[in-house]
Amino acid sequence: MAHNTATPSNSVAQNEVMASLDDDGRTERLIIADTTADGAWLSVPVSGSVDLQSWQ
Repeated sequence: MAHNTATPSNSVAQNEVMASLDDDGRTERLIIADTTADGAWLSVPVSGSVDLQSWQ
């Protein structure tokens, strides 16, 4: 089985995407952000997420 992969191109800007768990004491949230673009982030409650093995 071949994996679905992509090779970066020199003509395409490279993005840096990071994820973090934030626990402010009330709700644990998953934050995903593209560090190369202003305002390119999202935040979702961990309680509403699905672990990777279940998602596959």
